[in-house]
Order: sequence, then structure tokens, then C-alpha cells
Amino acid sequence: MLTTREPGGSTGAEEIRQLLLTGAAERWDAESEALLMIAARRSHLVATILPALAEGRTVLCDRFADSTEAYQGWGRGLPRDRLQELHRFIAGDFAPDLTLILDLPVETGLARAARRPGAEKRFERLDAAFHQRVRQGFLDIARREPKRCVVIDAGGTIAATQSAVAAAVAERLGIAIAGDGKR
Repeated sequence: MLTTREPGGSTGAEEIRQLLLTGAAERWDAESEALLMIAARRSHLVATILPALAEGRTVLCDRFADSTEAYQGWGRGLPRDRLQELHRFIAGDFAPDLTLILDLPVETGLARAARRPGAEKRFERLDAAFHQRVRQGFLDIARREPKRCVVIDAGGTIAATQSAVAAAVAERLGIAIAGDGKR
């Protein structure tokens, strides 16, 4: 199994990640931010995800195209149909087999993020209204695509969230992962 992340996951995408996640909250306008996300995703797909899948490996990715729709579409107000067109341009009809949406109240998520070490806090500095729109975007995606998306209540303990994630992966994909009590 390959674990990876977005933005990031390849040399070029990791460089773009630094541009996106550090610096002032207003560093990029919405369109520039979206285009940087799309460029990072293309690099990640070509250099990391598609080769791993061609080798028959399972790929577990922290974030993908839904995050662009939620953050730049719902959060920043860009036309979601245009963002979806950009994704089709760089990825065709490629989509994950399963998307897990870890959901919790905005205030809880921001408090957790504030305790996380590291300099990548650009998005966390945006106001609560932005984050509420992002949350609603993810929940809307899950409502529209219930065969692909599972919403996980992440408001409880780490162990409870891990157990819910493991159960969803086992049910939807037939893959046992740590946290399912079966290892």
C-alpha cells in the first residue's frame, strides 16, 4: 500500500504545497490557489498515483479533487463546474474508489489544528465562516455521491474515528486495516 497526500505526494507537488500552505492567508487569490492545487494534483497523479496503480498497489491519499471543490469552490466561491472541468482536463474520469470524509464541528477542527505542530497553517488562519462553507461542501459531495463517499464522525476519540474508518474501508473495499480489531 502506498500512502500519499495532497497537495504534495511528488517532488513538484511538494514544492507547490509549500507555496499553498505557508505564508499569509491572503497570499493567493482564489483562482491562483485553485490553479496551483490543480498543477500539484497533475504532478502527483503522473509521478506517484498512476504508476503505483499500474503496479497493482493500493493508494491511500490524504485529500484529492473533492478538497479542491470544497475549499476553492465552496470556501472561496469559485464556480464548481469550472473546477470539475479542470480536474477532467488533468485526470480524465479518474476518481477514487472510496472517499472518507472525516466530519466534525468547525470549532473543534480549528482547535485541533491550532494544537498541531508545523508551519502549514495558512488555511487554518481563515475565518470560521470559510471553514463552515468548506464543511458544507464536503457534506454536499457526500450526499451527491453516496456510493463513493462515507461520512465519518470524527468528533470523538482517535480510537473511535480509527475504528469507523477501518469499518468503512472493510465494508466498501474488503480491505482490513489497522484499527479494525482484526489484525
